Amino acid sequence: MADNKVITIMRGYGSGGRTIGKMLAEDLGWNYYDRELLRLASDESGISEELFARADETAKRSLLSLFRFQKDFLDGQVISPRSEDFLSGENLFRYQAKIIRHLAETENCVIVGRCANYILADHTNVVNVYVHAPEKVCIRTVMNLYGMSREDAEKKIRDTDKQRSDYVRQYTGRDWKCADDYNLCIDSSKMEWKECIRIVKAYLSCMA
Repeated sequence: MADNKVITIMRGYGSGGRTIGKMLAEDLGWNYYDRELLRLASDESGISEELFARADETAKRSLLSLFRFQKDFLDGQVISPRSEDFLSGENLFRYQAKIIRHLAETENCVIVGRCANYILADHTNVVNVYVHAPEKVCIRTVMNLYGMSREDAEKKIRDTDKQRSDYVRQYTGRDWKCADDYNLCIDSSKMEWKECIRIVKAYLSCMA
């Protein structure tokens, strides 16, 4: 594997994690991936991008298949198009995992979401970041960005964070807010976003 560096970012809705990721990638001159991974996985598999997006939104945990699946995706296995499970949520995730692993092996990049920190757990030169902020701050941010009422902003945050939590738990068995799974946990409400970027870059520069 080449000495490529990857920064993964998981984030609470309204914390600014996605924007911080974009700004960080631009500052470093690296490629940025978020929903772009759906397009790449679609191109790789020939499966509609819409199906990948829908699988993100309908994660349902299956304890029976979790152990078997975790081993499969860590090994980078995908299901044959001849299989009746080719369009299953698990196989769609495997394709995304395959793309993420390929990116980590070929370029420096910032990847937001998609369980990238878990998929790349056995890779060196990866910095895993979790960006969060107090609920009241996230609510205010969402209200200002999207012109939502407080009630609608609270619901959007609650629903989106639950979706992300379910997605991570289904495909990894982990709690997405567990600090043990990250190198840096940043409260974005305590500083300007450019300062968050400075902290991540400082950590990156200390890597051997």
